[in-house]
Amino acid sequence: MPRFKPPFALAILTAGLAGCATSSIDMAPDSPERPWRPRTDAAGAIVPGPAAKTTASASSYQLPANPVLATVPPPPALSQGHAYGLAELIDLAEASNPLTRIAWNDARNAALAAGITKSAYLPQLSIAAMGQYANAQGPNSSALDGSSLNGSGHGATSVLSLQWLLFDFGGRAARVEAASQGSVVANIGFTAVHQQVIFDVSVAFYTYQAARARIVTTRQGLDNADAILAAAQSRFKHGIGTVIEVAQATQNRAQAKLALVQAQGVESNAYLTLISAMGISPLSKPAVAEMPARTLPSPVNDSIERIVSDAIARRPDVLSAYAAERINFAKVKLAESEFMPKVFLSANGAYNTGSSSISAVPSIGQQLPTVNLSGGRYGGSVIVGVTIPLYDGGLRQAVLAQARNDADSASTRLARSREEAVRQIVTAQNTLQTSLAANAAAKELLGAAQTTYDAAFDAYRQGVGSITDALLAQNQLLVAKNASADSYSGALSAAAALALATGAVDSIAAQNN
Repeated sequence: MPRFKPPFALAILTAGLAGCATSSIDMAPDSPERPWRPRTDAAGAIVPGPAAKTTASASSYQLPANPVLATVPPPPALSQGHAYGLAELIDLAEASNPLTRIAWNDARNAALAAGITKSAYLPQLSIAAMGQYANAQGPNSSALDGSSLNGSGHGATSVLSLQWLLFDFGGRAARVEAASQGSVVANIGFTAVHQQVIFDVSVAFYTYQAARARIVTTRQGLDNADAILAAAQSRFKHGIGTVIEVAQATQNRAQAKLALVQAQGVESNAYLTLISAMGISPLSKPAVAEMPARTLPSPVNDSIERIVSDAIARRPDVLSAYAAERINFAKVKLAESEFMPKVFLSANGAYNTGSSSISAVPSIGQQLPTVNLSGGRYGGSVIVGVTIPLYDGGLRQAVLAQARNDADSASTRLARSREEAVRQIVTAQNTLQTSLAANAAAKELLGAAQTTYDAAFDAYRQGVGSITDALLAQNQLLVAKNASADSYSGALSAAAALALATGAVDSIAAQNN
């Protein structure tokens, strides 16, 4: 039988392995203009593999449904018949929002990472066990005689080793410091996520309440439109009105009804936005309590410099940037420690056992000589040494330069975060002042619009005013009511934004209890 020479066999093996690299191309879609038809298992899940065979007419881009994914997470337990206020909605959001759990897991992982770096101070112990077996046989011949030799041997080796870094000029301390500050960053991020959830839920709650108020105002507008239409029909019936007046009043009522339908749509969308901000299932339908009327916050009399100085030091982004700066300073120390010697302790103990059996079989009738050997040995060593880095092609110098650059960037980011914090606080404070002024102006507008409407409608009903004045006053009253509701919600949202900008979001829920 012919034998393959080693180079030829190696060439065949190499060609076969090269073919494996492209053998999975059939897992991709066959063509850019035809849909991919995935394979599925018995449960309906998509499995890797070549595309399923399709007919020429198949052109569906709809993927197969996986029944396992069809289940919707159950909504949180809600109290039936209970209307939730803002503080309760915030509590529900903090407990159910996936973002808070993800941030919690990130913080726990960062804490574990800090613990991992601390383990570098402890010795490392390991044990290894190895076994071996050998067998050999073959003929041995000469001009005078011939014989065969059989031999076998087996043994085991067990090794216990210890490695302990005794001193490294602050390298491990720098790693621990960096990891510990990383845990601080993660914990600050956890708090920041909760602050953002509180803010998002609060703003969504205020927006929903404004949408609710629009439902009330548009219904009142529809009632007013009905009253004007009834007055127009009465005037026409008594011969003092015209068909045009009735038509205008009818058109006005249709517009008021359309406004109500649109307001109901806005209210529905605002409710879904609130549910989304809470991070619970859209299928959840918690009843939301009416927001109790409360006095808006008074205009801030403190100087903006005092507001900033009190708030900037507790903002999560500033605190996080400061911790990040500490991390990079620790990395600089770590890079510097790589230029220094390291003192270490190494110890190991080993035990080796072995046995062998050798049989020599002569070619002409003598007894079989057999040799059996066995034995065991103990060994161990303890080494205290010093490693001194001499040359690495500039690697450590480059790593140190990178660490210093990162530290400089971290300091710059800290300064930038403080500047950005000041900008956000100033913007939020100005927005709040503007919102409070707008709400005060909207109240005055509402009072004047209500007086104008009452007078115009009464005059028209008495036959001394025009329907144009009544319709205009009615529409202006609706605008004024909506402006009042929107400005009230806007002022509350602006107050929440200032609370978030100053890192004092606890005041949001406290003011609504």
